[in-house]
Amino acid sequence: MEIAKNKEYRITIEDMTLNGEGVGKIDGYALFVKDAVPGDIITAKVTKAKKNYGYGRLMEIIVPSPDRVEPPCPVAKACGGCTLMALSYPKQLEFKTNLIRNNLSHIGGLTDIEVPPVIGMDNPYRYRNKAQFPVGEDRDGNIITGFYAGRTHSIIPCDDCIIGSDVNAGILAKIKGHMLKYNIKPYNEELHSGLVRHILIRIGAATGQIMVCIVINGDRIKAEEELVKSLKGTVFSGERKIASIMLNYNTRQTNVILGQECRLLFGKPYIEDYIGSVKYRISPLSFYQVNPVQTKVLYDLALEYAGLTGSETVWDLYCGIGTLSLFLAQRAKHVYGVEIVGQAIEDAKSNAAINGITNVEFYEGRAEEVLPQKYASDGITADVIVVDPPRKGCDEKCLETIVKMKPERVVYVSCDSATLARDLKYLTANGYGVKKVQGVDQFGHTGHVECVILMTRCGF
Repeated sequence: MEIAKNKEYRITIEDMTLNGEGVGKIDGYALFVKDAVPGDIITAKVTKAKKNYGYGRLMEIIVPSPDRVEPPCPVAKACGGCTLMALSYPKQLEFKTNLIRNNLSHIGGLTDIEVPPVIGMDNPYRYRNKAQFPVGEDRDGNIITGFYAGRTHSIIPCDDCIIGSDVNAGILAKIKGHMLKYNIKPYNEELHSGLVRHILIRIGAATGQIMVCIVINGDRIKAEEELVKSLKGTVFSGERKIASIMLNYNTRQTNVILGQECRLLFGKPYIEDYIGSVKYRISPLSFYQVNPVQTKVLYDLALEYAGLTGSETVWDLYCGIGTLSLFLAQRAKHVYGVEIVGQAIEDAKSNAAINGITNVEFYEGRAEEVLPQKYASDGITADVIVVDPPRKGCDEKCLETIVKMKPERVVYVSCDSATLARDLKYLTANGYGVKKVQGVDQFGHTGHVECVILMTRCGF
């Protein structure tokens, strides 16, 4: 059967992609349909037809899936963020468990590994401690903040994301009011004009401290003192209050949100938070897990898998601001952390100092360069190596050095089970076996899932 563009077909949705597209088949021909969920019987119009697969637009839900729910967010369909929100939360967890299992099997060749259900959240809403709102204008010239529609830089107006903190809307209203009062223009990407590009808001879940960082195409904003006074007057529930107000300078023509230079307007250039009993200082440029409750679950698992007794030398690769390093240092003899971002290393050192943790050292640089150098020139070895890389996974040179160093255990924390599976395939081919797998839902209603793996060297 030849599939024709602009023709409508009745299909049953059998699966789903990470981007939230339902997947159905027409006589074996795969069709990807946005806003459809597994179990739906729908009518879809083909918008793009390739040889073996195509894309369609949802025209009608003939029979809704028993797992379909009405998204509580009014802009869920338009916004590119919560791609799984039309799927019930238990089914989201099942989807993510299957995603991990399939990637480990198909990419990693690990067909006999038990993959238990992903650990979900008690409440998969209001969990994010960080939000980055682009600022722009609508067609009528009104200032808007929100999120980009999927695969675009068109802003979908939304001041109160329901997976974000409830402090955001009040802060955004104060900044937009200030912009209107002083005729401050939002940034225009195409013209590289206007001033206010993004508004970054972070909150310490345990401390209630709030950071507001305004990203500008310049080095100052009109009436800064009045802006600070206005923001400080924002009322929040509980013990939460603004502890830091900063400007971040980004004058480059780039899609990168933050520039490298900040100026403090009020408070301190950081906020503080706790994971367990460990305190962390978080600056605008710091990487810090966005879901504090689930991060504690994830790090407790990593600590358990590391199997520390107090006598081990541990390397924590891609360590960020030392969040996991300091967790590990509580039970290790010595921990070495490696991170490419200089500001993160400074934050890591500060975090160690404020917690009185002295058995850690931090190195700035690429993990694939620092680790081989310290192993070859300084003879530093490892009993346990922990890796928590970005989505692209570990550099192969880094994996080669891990194999040469022969740690008894490797704990791999991953936010992308596909690149995780690729790296595990290398390690299992070079003397390591996978002992434990556990997914943790850090990012409810999205297609992303964290996973922590324990590997041991064969013979241990």
